[in-house]
Amino acid sequence: MQHVDRDPKKQGVGKTVLIVDDNAPIRKMIAAAFLSDGFETCEEAANGKEGIEVAKQSKPDLITLDLSMPIMNGIEAASAFRKLFPKIPMILFTVYANEHLNPEAFKAGISLVLPKSVPLSTLVEKAHELMDD
Repeated sequence: MQHVDRDPKKQGVGKTVLIVDDNAPIRKMIAAAFLSDGFETCEEAANGKEGIEVAKQSKPDLITLDLSMPIMNGIEAASAFRKLFPKIPMILFTVYANEHLNPEAFKAGISLVLPKSVPLSTLVEKAHELMDD
């Protein structure tokens, strides 16, 4: 068995993240943050329904979801993802983050709600905390 030295700055080695957001430039920015952290693959989807199809193929280690999306929003998608993948951490990354949203989000299976106002480095850091549990 070969020993692999892990760069502590790149903890996402070999991991796959699924980014579900209807805004393509935002998906690209989030993907770049995870890829620069060493994540192997970033899958993208423009809405919850598309995200579920992508997740069935890619079996991600982590899912980030926007709240406000056409066809299927983040809360609806989270409920569906939770049935398919009971253990995968999910982060609701939304401009609409507030304490009123949290109970509904957690009930749907969201692990953490983060406002899009936080730096992307915070998103990646929190993702690692959730995956380490």
